[in-house]
Amino acid sequence: MWRLASICLALASPARACELALLLAVDVSGSVDGDEYRIQMDGMAHALRDGIVADALIAQNAQVSLVQWTGASRQRQTVPWTAIQTYQDVLTLADRIEGDARVWRNYSTAIGEALAVSRVSFAPVAHCQRKVIDVSGDGVSNEGVEPATQRKVLTQDNITVNAIAIETDDTDLTAYFFENVITGPGAFVVTAQGFEDYPEQIKRKLQRETTKQVTYSAQ
Repeated sequence: MWRLASICLALASPARACELALLLAVDVSGSVDGDEYRIQMDGMAHALRDGIVADALIAQNAQVSLVQWTGASRQRQTVPWTAIQTYQDVLTLADRIEGDARVWRNYSTAIGEALAVSRVSFAPVAHCQRKVIDVSGDGVSNEGVEPATQRKVLTQDNITVNAIAIETDDTDLTAYFFENVITGPGAFVVTAQGFEDYPEQIKRKLQRETTKQVTYSAQ
């Protein structure tokens, strides 16, 4: 009788609203070799398993997806939107990202195109309160539309763009991302000093952007 009552109560309870839709946009351009790709995917999977990140995703009934991006017309959503309601959901997602096969290897860097495709990808989760694109990259955009041209439509759709700049030379990619890529309330850039530093920095970044916002103002 108690079990039946519990089941009935669960069925009668309203579904929790999605408070966060997080799209992970991963750089797979020609400047990223096989080992560096593996560092990104393994590091991201490890970061998702972090207790702070997992708790935040579950608490917000989050939806998470992943896009691989490189040159113009070469962006693909390789991990579809995944609802996160339990720790098992987090572990399953992390395993899927860890095993996500690379789609491209030898193309340019089209950050603006990546943002455009990522923006459209939010259509199935438009009901989520907060929408965030998490862009990782190791170089400036050198093909396709300029990333800054996407800011207006991203703002109109209430999408925040944060970035992790993987510094590998003297370009000052962090400054470039600040000036040209990030957008939205509280948007930020985290710097990784080379790919070896990526796992620690992506964990810090996900902790920061998944933590439930006390106030949120769509602009």
